[in-house]
Amino acid sequence: MKPRYKFLLVLFLAGVVVTGIVSNADSMKAVAVKIDALETGEPISRYVYGQFIEHLGRCIYGGLWAEMLEDRKFFYPVTGEAPAWEMYTPGPRSWDGEGHPYELLVRSPWMILGDASAVTMEKENSYVGEQTPRIHLPGNGKQAGIQQERLGLIAGKHYTGRIVLAGDPTAAPIEVSLAWGGGAGDRDTVTIESLGSGYATIPLFYTAKGTTDNGRLEIVGKGKGGFLIGTVSLMPADNIRGWRHDTVALLKELNAPVYRWPGGNFVSGYEWKEGIGNPDKRPPRKNPAWKGVEHNDVGIHEFMDLCREIDAEPFIAVNTGLGGAEGAAEEVEYVNGAPDTPMGALRAKNGHPNPFGVKWWAIGNEMFGDWQLGHMPLSDYLKKHRKVVDAIRAVDPTIEPIAVGQVGEWSREMLANCADHMSLISEHLYWQDRDDVEAHVAQLPQGIRRVADAHRKYREELPSLADKDIRIALDEWNYWYGGNEYGELGVRYFLQDALGAAAGLHEMFRQSDIFFMANYAQTVNVIGAIKTTKTDAEFETTGLVLKLYRQRFGEIPVRISGDFGSLDIAAAWTEDRNALTVAVVNPASEPRSLILEVEGARIRQQARRWEITGENRWDYNAPGRKRNVDIKSTTLDITGNRIEVSPLSVTLYSLPAW
Repeated sequence: MKPRYKFLLVLFLAGVVVTGIVSNADSMKAVAVKIDALETGEPISRYVYGQFIEHLGRCIYGGLWAEMLEDRKFFYPVTGEAPAWEMYTPGPRSWDGEGHPYELLVRSPWMILGDASAVTMEKENSYVGEQTPRIHLPGNGKQAGIQQERLGLIAGKHYTGRIVLAGDPTAAPIEVSLAWGGGAGDRDTVTIESLGSGYATIPLFYTAKGTTDNGRLEIVGKGKGGFLIGTVSLMPADNIRGWRHDTVALLKELNAPVYRWPGGNFVSGYEWKEGIGNPDKRPPRKNPAWKGVEHNDVGIHEFMDLCREIDAEPFIAVNTGLGGAEGAAEEVEYVNGAPDTPMGALRAKNGHPNPFGVKWWAIGNEMFGDWQLGHMPLSDYLKKHRKVVDAIRAVDPTIEPIAVGQVGEWSREMLANCADHMSLISEHLYWQDRDDVEAHVAQLPQGIRRVADAHRKYREELPSLADKDIRIALDEWNYWYGGNEYGELGVRYFLQDALGAAAGLHEMFRQSDIFFMANYAQTVNVIGAIKTTKTDAEFETTGLVLKLYRQRFGEIPVRISGDFGSLDIAAAWTEDRNALTVAVVNPASEPRSLILEVEGARIRQQARRWEITGENRWDYNAPGRKRNVDIKSTTLDITGNRIEVSPLSVTLYSLPAW
């Protein structure tokens, strides 16, 4: 062999050796994940993908509900003063980078058109609530009325509504106009040619020919005498029985199996009877637990409409704060009673003869806390809980009551004294921001494990649980930190929170024998998985995680083991056992390689991967803007049972197996 060829051969062999060393070193860095496909756990309950909506901030009104007008029933007097809002200043990570504030109304949004003295508030015989505006017309060819600005309109979109009017016949015509600009042609008008002394409901329909965030609705009289505005409503015409079309579309993607409603702290002061019947006659009230006004436009019937539309089970909380056993029993009878029962007959009168058949009932909310309306000592509440459950079981013995719990003395005593009066016991968990991403993510599995461990100990120690399997309903869980960017408690979520939400789900999967239900708190705007503006809705990063796992993760958890470091890994068979799903949370800033060592099954080479990741921990999504964080799906070949995960990522693999 010539010297030159000998030299090239040496270089080639050296290259092979070096390549082999690098390859071996790379393999040594890979994390070994041992999966025992034959060792399975309790099936994962589909109810752990539940959601929670509360009458708070812009969760329902301004989020889920399609009503565009603020204070449509005139809770606030129309005085001629400029509308006023309590400003919520966003935190340092504002979604638009400009500190754009969201607001909470604290004074009437209705402005007077014409002389300020033209509007007075009728206190006696008001149409709904405490007061009704009367418009006094000067009768000299001048018009007077009221208007509301700040409406979000989209060119070409249709809007529908109604107005309830009464007045002097001479006050007509009344013009109700939707305007999108300042020009004479920048409006669509409905003209009401006649009025009477009795209230009449007149339908409204408009088509916007311009796009604006400052549209307005004007109600103007051009005759003489006066007229009364009982109430007025305006919604996009594509609303679904009053619910926002765009938000409902995202709820359908989320596909949560159960929704908890109406609270939360709200329920401890809620009078459910004020939320039934003609929506225009339901009185507006001060929110009993939070800021703002409860319009009572959304009640039992509307909630049931939503659940039917999105194919979810309802989970209703009864008031055990300021309310008691009688009110709870009446509510259960209204919802589930036959039409020949007193409350069932009232339900039938309100348009739904057949019982709703609601199975899940929360017996109060956080009654352990001194912030809760109607809070009382534990010893007294034990008696109240039993009394309430006895009363509602007398109405419907098939219901599943969910008791208020809090790890520690409260949960222990509830389980010791009320085990015969519950099907599940509630726990709530919230977490704050942490400076380190790994610590931020680890909070959730640690907290969930702590609760599971405590309940396992109760099972060992309490005689009352000897023959029972009372599992946990984690019916509020989430991160809660940062500025209020979407109204009251409307905090932003980032990529780091998506990683934590996935790790929290993993821990529930590992504790599948004790966690039966979980309800992410909350669904829209208020610490929500979805955020909205006037005209757009979008998934938060956490919402994408909930959607992905609900759609793609398996149902039968399998045992995994290994030294994973900061990685959080979970695995499960699909229900048909045709595929293993493996999910990995990587909170580190470096990619990782995993070698899957599967016992009891053979993995096919072709697989699917779904990934949620971004450039940094603070990546987020905002309604009306291109997504920074999304679910990306790919098909790939698994060589040597090796899978890769990106830094700051949630990665879910579906591995066909036999």
